[in-house]
Amino acid sequence: MRCTNKVRFIGYLLACALVCTSCGTGEIPLSYHENTAVNHLGLISGLTMAKAEGFSGDLCIVSEDITEHADAFEEKSGAAGLFDISNGEAIYARNVHEKMYPASLTKIMTALVALENGSLNQVLTCSKPIYFKESKVQICGITAGDSMTLNQALRILMLHSANDAAVLIAENIGGSVEEFVDMMNKKAKEIGATNTHFVNPHGLNHVEHYTTAYDLYLMFNEAIKYDVFTEIINMTSYQTEYYNKSGGVKNFNKSTTNLYLRGERTAPGGVTVVGGKTGTTNAAGHSLILLSRDVSGNPYISVVLRAPNSDSLYGEMKDLLEEIVN
Repeated sequence: MRCTNKVRFIGYLLACALVCTSCGTGEIPLSYHENTAVNHLGLISGLTMAKAEGFSGDLCIVSEDITEHADAFEEKSGAAGLFDISNGEAIYARNVHEKMYPASLTKIMTALVALENGSLNQVLTCSKPIYFKESKVQICGITAGDSMTLNQALRILMLHSANDAAVLIAENIGGSVEEFVDMMNKKAKEIGATNTHFVNPHGLNHVEHYTTAYDLYLMFNEAIKYDVFTEIINMTSYQTEYYNKSGGVKNFNKSTTNLYLRGERTAPGGVTVVGGKTGTTNAAGHSLILLSRDVSGNPYISVVLRAPNSDSLYGEMKDLLEEIVN
């Protein structure tokens, strides 16, 4: 049975308050190594934990696992959830409040904060070289002096998951990466994502950089209130030109990392995948969050975190999507 657990809402708020007092202080014991807008979905924005009545009324409140309809699930991932946006119901929830590394799902909050505080035609300029300690980091090749609009940077960020695009956005929207990360953490608390703490705008591993499947649902639910965000996560590829410090043209042409949009995975009959965000690191495993619709156009958010490999990730995501039509 689909359940919102609203009877337990008061207890949930008290638990959230306790979590808030300790969030981001000290090492978190992870259970593994390593301008408000309303879009065509008719969603209401601007909710905070202080607005308890509105929070309870519009969002799904989950205080325990909801797995009675998932006997066939392999459940190899660390956490998974399926949320009916229109009805505010959790259809499936497993370990959704357990803190985990988000990898590039972090970029959902990066995009949300940028959309809230910047303008799409705003020109972003890279002030200094962008370096990463990790090897084989996903980038688009932004160097000092390069410039592009926020609109371009957001599409590169979400479609290609370029970590240097995340840094470019953070420096220009926040004034510095540190200031932008503070904005990310402030926004997380504002929307009730109290089990989240960010250290960077891209999601590369750090012991103090964590979130939960439920908090990602809250972030994604906020982000899709912006039509441009929904448009971006629906793109199968993106081609554009931006400029170096001398005014020379630099080309970008990449395809999405989302296997549903690439046509390499197929959603169950009666379900349309609008788009989403992938995330993968050695420490975080394989993760995916999606916006989907049923045959009536009703929207759903599904998320899988810390799957051991791509096959398990998309296999469990298919199980979640099948719950929409079962």
